[in-house]
Amino acid sequence: MTAARIDLRSDTVTRPTPAMLEAMFRAPVGDDVYEEDPTVRALEDAAAARFGLEAGLFCPSGTMTNQIAIKAHTEPLSEVICEQTSHIYLWEVGGIAFHSGASVALLTGNRGRVTAAQVEAAIRPINVHYPTTSLVSLENTHNRGGGSCYTLEEIAAIAEVARRHQIPLHLDGARIFNALVATGQQAEEYGRYFNSISVCLSKGLGAPVGSVLLGSRAFVQKCKRIRKVMGGGMRQAGYLAAAGLYALENNVARLADDHRRARQLADALTAQPYVAEVLPVETNLVIFRLHDAHPADQFLAQLQERGIIASSFGPQMIRFVTHLDVDDSMIESVVRALNDAAA
Repeated sequence: MTAARIDLRSDTVTRPTPAMLEAMFRAPVGDDVYEEDPTVRALEDAAAARFGLEAGLFCPSGTMTNQIAIKAHTEPLSEVICEQTSHIYLWEVGGIAFHSGASVALLTGNRGRVTAAQVEAAIRPINVHYPTTSLVSLENTHNRGGGSCYTLEEIAAIAEVARRHQIPLHLDGARIFNALVATGQQAEEYGRYFNSISVCLSKGLGAPVGSVLLGSRAFVQKCKRIRKVMGGGMRQAGYLAAAGLYALENNVARLADDHRRARQLADALTAQPYVAEVLPVETNLVIFRLHDAHPADQFLAQLQERGIIASSFGPQMIRFVTHLDVDDSMIESVVRALNDAAA
């Protein structure tokens, strides 16, 4: 294996830049459980203002912000509507059942995206035999859909259905800034449609840890109690929040570079005889399927011999993720390795 490893497993593998570390070292801090950490307050306020919402709550992870929001919006014997490959359903350890005692109505989406008509059809009628529909959750970009993005028109239509039925709408925005950069949408527009938004700082934005849950002041105050019971109350968390502030201020526009590099990889993969399918690439995720005659485990081993590591994403499926620790020269190395794998 080469000394310089190229890690395409996820955009969570990034390390803080020297400038981000300096911002962390210089951060003024206090005890956040006492609401005395000025840097945490600054991050929460900045994130909320950006999305046109009143308040924010800094948490260790996106799983925690999602699960807190679900708990706050639901009650036992109720139900959450989401797409069947949503992160909140597949990758959060059954947290909806564990934390909230709620069931899930799963929709089959188009690369993870659902329609207003699907949501409307999934809302339960009032019946003693049924759970009560208590929440609709969307994911943008959608991980299993290869970084697919909703249009604002699609979101607005779903929001209209939710509001008409008086059901809150949550956004798992783990990679929401990728969606914003790719589509040209404005963050504050999302505050018009969603009752709560989970914003991750440790993926494309490159912070070492953390997510912010956004909503109304009353909603966030309720969520603060849920965060506490989940063990998410942190003390001098401003050192971590400073990384998030730096990421918001410096690392959003550069996501376009990740998207460009992802398209380069997609183009190279499309030209390979051993690749059966490449999902459309909109952002920084590249998901592709190998022909059965080219086993995925052997393909990943070949890449690893070249110092390139990637993720298996299902039978014969592979995922590449571009991020701020992958530069143009690394992409060129990956493309050469892909070409050589066809020899």
